[in-house]
Order: sequence, then structure tokens, then C-alpha cells
Amino acid sequence: QVQLVESGGGLVQAGGSLRLSCTLSGRTLSNYDMGWFRQAPGKERERVAALSRSGTSTYYADSVKGRFTISRDNAKNTAYLQMSSLKPEDTAVYYCAVKDVWSPDYRYWGQGTQVTVSS
Repeated sequence: QVQLVESGGGLVQAGGSLRLSCTLSGRTLSNYDMGWFRQAPGKERERVAALSRSGTSTYYADSVKGRFTISRDNAKNTAYLQMSSLKPEDTAVYYCAVKDVWSPDYRYWGQGTQVTVSS
């Protein structure tokens, strides 16, 4: 059974930091591109960061550039999203997902972890 499990969400004050983790079971993370997404109430889900299978290509949404860092530890089958200088507008449910390198669509998704940034 393939499963992605996020952790590390919580409540933080504006300007603070959090590190989200995403652990894949049932598959090998190094075989996939991976991404982090978020969805705030009443808004569409948006991709905030992505990292290629090789680790050489990254993507960041303009809203998080310079504040968020995506990384992966293939030995632990785990990916991370380091979030710094958090703002209230970063409040959302954060999801990780993985996709095959040849596909535009993310194949496996986690259940999400809530991040709340207070002003």
C-alpha cells in the first residue's frame, strides 16, 4: 500500500518557522518528482514548491520564494519543506505529493497537515 504521511504542521506566530516532513511508504521516493501544495479556506489548491527526482531542479511559487526551501532525504524516503518568515497568508492545509517524471500529474497524495500563522 502506497502512503504519504505529512507531519510538522501547527500554530506559529508570524515571523516564525516550521519544518514539514513527508514520508513515503510502499514506494521509493528517489523514483519520483515531488511537490508541496497548500489550500487555504475558500481558495484553490496551489503548488508552492517542487523538486525533481534528480534533485537538480526546483520550483517555488512567487509568494514563498526566499522563505521556503524544499529538500529530500532519499535514504529516509522523506521530503521536507522548511518554512521561514511565516506570514498569516501562509495559513493553509499543506499537502505533499509525488509524480512519475514523465507525467504532469501527481500520482500519490498525503492527507495534509494544518499550518496556522497568527498575526
